[in-house]
This record gives sequence, C-alpha cells and structure tokens, in this order.
Amino acid sequence: MVCTSCIRSVIVQAAHIGIFTRGRLPSPSFARALHSGLALNRPWKCKVRTSSKMMVDTGAMENREAVVDMMAEKEDDGGIASGGWKSEDGKLSCGYSSFRGKRVTMEDFYDIKTSKIDGETICMFGIFDGHGGSRAAEYLKEHLFDNLMKHPQFMTDTKLAISETYQQTDVEFLESERDTFRDDGSTASTAVLVGSHLYVANVGDSRTVISKAGKAIPLSEDHKPNRSDERKRIENAGGVVMWAGTWRVGGVLAMSRAFGNRMLKQFVVAEPEIQDQEIDEEFELLVLASDGLWDVVPNEDAVSLARGEEEPEAAARKLTEAAFTRGSADNITCVVVKFNHDQIGSSLVEDQRQNSD
Repeated sequence: MVCTSCIRSVIVQAAHIGIFTRGRLPSPSFARALHSGLALNRPWKCKVRTSSKMMVDTGAMENREAVVDMMAEKEDDGGIASGGWKSEDGKLSCGYSSFRGKRVTMEDFYDIKTSKIDGETICMFGIFDGHGGSRAAEYLKEHLFDNLMKHPQFMTDTKLAISETYQQTDVEFLESERDTFRDDGSTASTAVLVGSHLYVANVGDSRTVISKAGKAIPLSEDHKPNRSDERKRIENAGGVVMWAGTWRVGGVLAMSRAFGNRMLKQFVVAEPEIQDQEIDEEFELLVLASDGLWDVVPNEDAVSLARGEEEPEAAARKLTEAAFTRGSADNITCVVVKFNHDQIGSSLVEDQRQNSD
C-alpha cells in the first residue's frame, strides 16, 4: 500500500521478455460510481507517464540475464492504475489494477518481474498490502524479488530460497527502520513461476487463487489470529489473541503473520506458507489480490469474473470495480496472470518444425 503523496511510486516491472501496455480509463459508469462514493468534485482524469531505466544486478552470476524495469508513474486524483504485460512468445500474460478506493491513503503495492536463469524463464508476481503506513509494503516491492533472485539456492531449492528470503528481508526491513518511530507492517502474497513450476508463498491476509478447469482453488490460506494453528503458535510464544472488534494479536493486529510490526515480532512472524504446483493445461489463470478484494468477492466469484474477460488487464480492472461496487472500504489491488496454453502448443509445433529442418 502507498500513501497519497507516494501514488507515483506504483510500479509494474517487466524484463526483457515482456511488453508493457499503458493503463486505460475505467468505464463511464464506474467513474460515476467512483465520484459518487468518494465525493470527488471534478471530472475523472488519469494521466500516465512512462519512462524506462536499465537495472543490472551486479551480484548476479554470469548465466543470469540482465533485468530491465519499465517504470510507470501515475498522477491523478486518487483513481485507478492499470496495465498489462505479455511475454514475447505469448505463453504468459498478466494485468494489474490498483485503486485507493474509499481510504484516505494508498498502502497497496504490487510487483511484476521476469528474467532468465540458466536459460529458464522466471516470472514473479506479488501483492503487498501495508498496514499502519506504507513503508513496509514499499520496501517489499523494492527488495523482495531482487533478494530472492540473488539467493544461492533459488534454482536448486526454490521453496527454501523463498522461505529464507522472506524472513531475511523482514530482518533487513526492521534494521532499516531501527532509528525511526514507525512500526508499520505488510502482507505479501507472491507467485513465482520457474519454467512450468509454480510456487505460491503467503504472509498475512492477501491471497492467491488459481482457476483450474474452471474451479477456484486457493493456493494460500489467510493468516488470521483465530486460526487454531496460528493461535496455538502465538500462545506458545507467550502472546495472546483477543477480541477487539475482530480477533487480534495482543488486541492490536488483525493478522497473525506480517513483515514489520516490530513491537509484535515475537508473535507476528514473516515465515511464509508455501504451496507448489506443476502447471498443466487445466490451469487457466491466477488471481493475486489484497484483502480489499477478498473481503467482498469470494474466490469463486473472482475466478468467474476473471475468466469472463479475454485480456488479463481487463479482468484485473473488472475485479477492482466489482470490489468497489460491492462496498469494499479498503485499498483494492489485483494481479491476474493468464496461461495461454494454445500458444504453448503452437510454440512446440514450431520448435519441432525447426528441429526437423
């Protein structure tokens, strides 16, 4: 999540195999609903300025290709940021939509990165939902995936690399904030695709859901203090879970795992739960989103809405609009990733043809 003064920091990052497309304005009906809900006193307007810069990881090994970041800066009156990315071979495409909604500040961040290691295509997608401020979520957007790709066992033991990177990034964030008076925190729900193998990691109450043969399957479970296993872990560490409008750790935090939150760190850990899947032709799309979506849109509805759109960017915008019109009171950020299996089949045929030649 980002504060209003930092809206310009909203970023989508795509590497050398990606194409960035600019965001489009929401539908007129949604714009009218938005102005009514937020009491905006001037017409909808959205200006997008794009620039690019080269970022090379000097600590990377020689067999890792350089990463190119496409920086999208947004200036508006608190509207929607949306855009999309598609791989050059057409096998994968994604879209994002991020909206401040009814909140005064914006504390959602998202990240999309892709590169190649040892000839293997790596794609990473993340949602970071801040609480108590935006700095923790912004830090994750800036550092989490970069740290992961530098992990020495990223390719050989990806689950271990993800787990260690989550926890080490949390340590580094807390160290960076040591001399400040801030104590904010953030969720992280990430999907890392290494070739055809998918790893979904989660800390907090953001969520990732996959559509498999039309069925919505959650690949993460929200970290809530009243989850029996989470409550037991917290109490074993000397903490307490109590009701204060909702179940909270120490009567303060409504999630049981998070980055940051120094004062509750003994109980509120950044150790992720990780699920992995081998992607096959039944896997249609992924939806990653902050709880601004999941509070009002069930998993099945989210998948149904996303499947109804041809382009993932349109699907992400549709989900954001649906959450807002259904009464979400939070920031709303979605990333939709689509697996284009027809393109995969075409690529295989082309490879076989070239090999025969």
